[in-house]
Amino acid sequence: MNKIITISREYGSGGHTIGQKTAEILGIPFYDKEIIDMTAKDSGLSPDFIQKNEQNISSGWLYTLLLGASYATPGTSSRLGMNTQAPAMPLADQVFNAQRRVIIDLAKKGPCVIVGRCSDYILRHCDEINPDNLLNIFIYAPLADKVKRAIEQKGLDPATAEKEVKLIDKRRANHYNTFTERTWGNRIHYDLLINSSLVGVEKTAQMIAQIAQHC
Repeated sequence: MNKIITISREYGSGGHTIGQKTAEILGIPFYDKEIIDMTAKDSGLSPDFIQKNEQNISSGWLYTLLLGASYATPGTSSRLGMNTQAPAMPLADQVFNAQRRVIIDLAKKGPCVIVGRCSDYILRHCDEINPDNLLNIFIYAPLADKVKRAIEQKGLDPATAEKEVKLIDKRRANHYNTFTERTWGNRIHYDLLINSSLVGVEKTAQMIAQIAQHC
C-alpha cells in the first residue's frame, strides 16, 4: 500500500478520528495538529500564532505560491532586473507557505494520512508527488449529527453549537476556496465523498483503509 490519504472534513463530521483510525489500520503515520509544530519550526512563527491564523483569509500571492515560484524579499531584484523593495508577505500567506512545504515533505517520505490544510490540492499540484499515489477524501455529515458530536466531543455550548459549527465550516470553505481557487466539498475535486453518519466512524475508517489497499 503506497497511498497518501488526505482527509478534508466538515467540522463535527468525525474526520480527524476517521483519519487517525485509518492510519492505525494501515500502520502508517497520521498528521493533523502535528503539522502546526512542524510549521512553527519551519517558519519561525509560534505554534499558537499558527493555530490561530492557519485558516485566515489571505490576499494576493496565491498563484505564485501554488505554482511553486519563490517570493521576492526586500532588496532583491525583480524579474525585470530592477532593484525594487518587495512588500512583505502577509502573515497568513507565510503560514500557508510553511504548511505547504511541511505537507510536501511528509508526503515524500511515503504513505501517510494528512488531515486538512488544503493538502489534497497541494499534493495534487506537486510535481514531486505521483498523483496515482493520492487518495483524496471529503468527510461530511448531516448538520444535526455534527452539532451533536461537537457538543459531546468538543465541548461546545449546546445553546450556540449549531451557529459555531456553521461558522467553522464557513471559515474552512473560505480558506480552501481562497488558496485553491476551487470549491471546498465539490465532488469533482475528490476521489471519495463519505457521509460519516451512514455507517459510523469505525466502519468509515475501515472502508477507506480497504479502498486504499486495493486501488
